[in-house]
Amino acid sequence: MADNILFLMTDQHTQSTLGSYGNTVVKTPNLDRIAAMGTRFAETFTPTAICTPARASLLTGAAPFRHKLLANYERNVGYIEDLADGQFTFAEALRDAGYQLGLVGKWHGGVKKNAATYGFEGPQYEGWHNPVDHPDYRAWLQQHDLPEYSISDKVRGVTPNGGEGNLLAARLHQPLEATFEHYLVDRTIEMLERFAAGGKGTPPAPFFLATHFFGPHLPYILPDEFFDMYDPDTIELPESVQETFENKPPVQKNYSGLWTYDTLPEATSRKLIAAYWGYITMIDLEIGRILDAVERLGLLDSTAIMMTADHGEFTGAHRLHDKGPAMYDDIYRIPGLVRVPGMPEGQVREEPVTLTDFTATILDIAGLDTTPAVDSRSMLPLVRGADVDWSDTVLCEYHGHHFPYPQRMLRSKTHKLVVNPESVNELYDLVDDPSELTNRINDRAYRQIRDAMMTDLYEQLRARGDNFYHWMTPMFEIGGADYDATLSSFEDAK
Repeated sequence: MADNILFLMTDQHTQSTLGSYGNTVVKTPNLDRIAAMGTRFAETFTPTAICTPARASLLTGAAPFRHKLLANYERNVGYIEDLADGQFTFAEALRDAGYQLGLVGKWHGGVKKNAATYGFEGPQYEGWHNPVDHPDYRAWLQQHDLPEYSISDKVRGVTPNGGEGNLLAARLHQPLEATFEHYLVDRTIEMLERFAAGGKGTPPAPFFLATHFFGPHLPYILPDEFFDMYDPDTIELPESVQETFENKPPVQKNYSGLWTYDTLPEATSRKLIAAYWGYITMIDLEIGRILDAVERLGLLDSTAIMMTADHGEFTGAHRLHDKGPAMYDDIYRIPGLVRVPGMPEGQVREEPVTLTDFTATILDIAGLDTTPAVDSRSMLPLVRGADVDWSDTVLCEYHGHHFPYPQRMLRSKTHKLVVNPESVNELYDLVDDPSELTNRINDRAYRQIRDAMMTDLYEQLRARGDNFYHWMTPMFEIGGADYDATLSSFEDAK
């Protein structure tokens, strides 16, 4: 077992871009190195494909509907902006158990409450993307005689009103050694060395150290080496660019307009994928520096290493960019790597797990009670190689970004059901249609599967206390209601 935990997190990182997950083009030797040292979870999902709610679920071990931090503050649509006082967090549990806590990088977990609120040491960074105007970063550049941040070759489309679209990519006029990612890793290694050293005359306490990269979230802003690393002319666009949005929720087509996909030439779409891949390779190199420091400091035999992401990225899939109110695998499947000293190496587990399950796993590795992480299951038995009774489905939710938009999704190995109360529901055959292009929700041949999944979703929502199920009771065949769905029992009161 481990005394220490190193937690590596990327932002908007699609699972299919890692070599260990089958990508033969993108260079990710260091992420693959973690997979080779431990367990790769083949079916890892985010509980919700939006930054702040997903990160809050990791911190608390609670589903979004329960912790209620449901939107990024930049686009907040009336939801709360900080976790409630008294909300359980794994950080405070580790702190109370004597752990040193460090977090270097993206927080994005609240407005008034920051990482220090929960006991983490480290610089405080605001926002959702590399804060290149941060005074500590600029001082670091000056200290190392490195050039300031400057970009060109900006890539953006045209929005429906004829305005400029969001910045999607750009060329960075700095070497790798001057990038914000390199700076974050320098600060991580400094903290790692300090945690490992302990105090004067006292042995070091165990530590939990997290590095949260702001990338490969768009815009993909990269030095020449990585901006040009992959040849766009050799890149095939995903099958799902054939998306017509027929029999799909109209919001998906609206989001396609917001992200300007149809205003970009095909060559530009390929270039964006190439830049996204370059960003991933650049971050992989920086992760390698952290892994090398762990080995150099003699910590490998006492340190568990985890790597995951908050959610994925469309990068043109389904004629979309970023993420949004569409529960496709492109943004819901994320990397899931766990390495614990003394446990099997090079293992692959097929059980579906979520980002929220990392919470109980962290607590379990630390020898702490996992039950306060109420919607989380420790993956440690799976990492040990044990035969475990595990759910064969994963339940995800979404609450909106630019506007409220409730969704619930149940995904099995072979099918996916998405309930959209104000719109078209969705059912996908993941075996025959892995790109999720054809909605089978009203296909008679799939009625039995649809009804069984609807009932399963309903029962799981009721079991966890998610009141979304109230909508489903009168609207769908869910095996028969066992309570007054109108909540009008007063009619028969004596």
